[in-house]
Amino acid sequence: MARYLVTGANGGMGSALCLALTQAGDEVWGLDKALPGHPTRWHCLQADITDAASLEAAFSQVSSEAGRLDGIIHMAGIYELDSLVEIGEEELVKAFNVNLFGMYRVNKAFLPLLNEKGRIVIVSSELAPLDPLPFTGIYGITKAAVEKYAYSLRMELQLLGRKVIVIRPGAVKTDMLPRSVECMERFCAETKLYPVNAGRFKRIVQRVEARNIMPEKLAKKALYALKTKRPKLVYKINRNPLLLLLNALPDRLQLWIIGKLLEK
Repeated sequence: MARYLVTGANGGMGSALCLALTQAGDEVWGLDKALPGHPTRWHCLQADITDAASLEAAFSQVSSEAGRLDGIIHMAGIYELDSLVEIGEEELVKAFNVNLFGMYRVNKAFLPLLNEKGRIVIVSSELAPLDPLPFTGIYGITKAAVEKYAYSLRMELQLLGRKVIVIRPGAVKTDMLPRSVECMERFCAETKLYPVNAGRFKRIVQRVEARNIMPEKLAKKALYALKTKRPKLVYKINRNPLLLLLNALPDRLQLWIIGKLLEK
């Protein structure tokens, strides 16, 4: 029986993975800032990945109960949408604190429990390697930083026998989709610089996010990455063809197309 740690375990993607792992006969410790309001088949730990003391307490519990881990899976993350010249510094710092530094804190804290052949799975985004669209830059920048972090971590941990695997999903049908709509509605209502552009961009985002998958499909991909003998470095799932087509074009042409679509 393998033992795993999952962050963001109370979210749609995290809970789907925790369920898939326990159904496969594994034991799971799920970290989240909030506990679920119902019984689960996995161990639920209330921990804030932005707080070192909170993670230290979680480490003590997992170390006592599990003793070792076969994998650490990062599902935790937040979505932010705003213009780069209007977003508040607090919101910008929070996006990095959760999406990047939280991951760093968890890996640093729990690495001593990870088996010599253990694996770290990091859920990124299809946006990470792509040129960001307007107003999604904050989220895209954090995810691009996550992928650079994952690559560097992979380089280092291979020397210790551990593997680092990245999963790049497109839109997944979880609570993050309503959060995306909420962010878009707030941005459209509050922006002083881009009121007309934001309204048009909203329709583009709705088309992109309409092409989503259920979290169970992502969980199945993560489960495969943890179990297969020779995993890929990166797994891609539900890539949006319109985004891929746009990014295949020269940068200057991309700028012109987006400018025409969103101009006043």
